[in-house]
Amino acid sequence: MNGYEKSDAPKQPFCIWSTDRDEELRSLLHQSPRIFGKPRSTWTLDLIAQVCHERGMTSRQLTGETIRCILKRLEINWKRAKHWMTSPDPNYESKKARRDRLIRLAAQHPDWVLGFEDEVWWSRLARPSLDTWTDGKPLKVQLLTADQNDPDPEAIACYGMYWLDTRRVTVRFVEDRPLGDVTIQFMDWVCSSVAKEGKKLLIVIWDDASWHMADAVSLWVREHNREAKQSGGVKIVVCELPVGSPWLNNIEPCWKHAKKAIMEPDRKLTATETVTRVCEYFGCELLPYLKSQVISEIASSS
Repeated sequence: MNGYEKSDAPKQPFCIWSTDRDEELRSLLHQSPRIFGKPRSTWTLDLIAQVCHERGMTSRQLTGETIRCILKRLEINWKRAKHWMTSPDPNYESKKARRDRLIRLAAQHPDWVLGFEDEVWWSRLARPSLDTWTDGKPLKVQLLTADQNDPDPEAIACYGMYWLDTRRVTVRFVEDRPLGDVTIQFMDWVCSSVAKEGKKLLIVIWDDASWHMADAVSLWVREHNREAKQSGGVKIVVCELPVGSPWLNNIEPCWKHAKKAIMEPDRKLTATETVTRVCEYFGCELLPYLKSQVISEIASSS
C-alpha cells in the first residue's frame, strides 16, 4: 500500500453494465423517483443504482460512483435546476404569437417603430439584490428605513419605453402615480417624438395594467388614429401581453440593471439624485414630470 485509499470506481464499468440498457437509463432519468415508490422527486446517484437493481437492469446494486461513470459516458451531466414561471392567461399562446408577429413585421418596415412600454417605481429605501467583485469580505449594504423628516417621497414613478430598433430606453417621470390620463400624456409625447424621426406606425407592447386598459386610453388611441389617417401622422397599434408574463416585456431587465447601477451602498439617495442618475444611466433628458389633470382638479377644488 502506498498510503492512499483506493477509489471505489470500477476500472471498467461497462463490464458490469450492459450498453443495451443505455436508453432505458435515459428514460428512467426523465421520470420522477416517486413513480417507483421513492420519497423524493429528484434523483441521486445511489437512488439511481437502487432503482436500476430493483427493475432488473443490473444483476446487483451498483455503487453511486459506478453510476456516475456510466452517466459520464452517456454525456449526462449534473446541472443546476432552473426556475421558470408560467402565465395563468388562457390566451397566452395567441397573445404571445401576436407579439412575435408584430416584432417580425416591425423589422421589415423601416418606417415602423416598436416599443415595449412599462412603468416602474424607483424606491429610495428598497435595496436590489447585488453581486460585487471583492477579494475580501462581501460589500456591506446598509438597510434603509423611512424618515418622517425626509421631505422627499419614498418612491418616484416613471413611464418607460424600450425601443427595439435602437435598444435604448426613454423615460418620463410622474409627479404622483400612473393613471389613464397620464398614460395619454406619455403616449402623446412618444408619438410626437417618433413623428420627428419620420416614422408612420408606432407599435406599443404593454401589460394589462389598469391605466393601460382604461376606457379613456382606448378612446384616445381611436381618436388619435382617426386624426393620423386624415393628416398623415403616426398611427398606433397596441399589443396587450398575456397576464402575468413579465418575461415577454423586453424593458423589464432594463429596470433591474438600472436599480443596481444607481444605488449607493451606504446611504439613501435624494429624489433629485434618483431621477438624475436614472436619466444618466439610460442616456435620456430629464423632462418635466407628467402630472394627472384629474388629481390636480380634485386638489384645487378641495
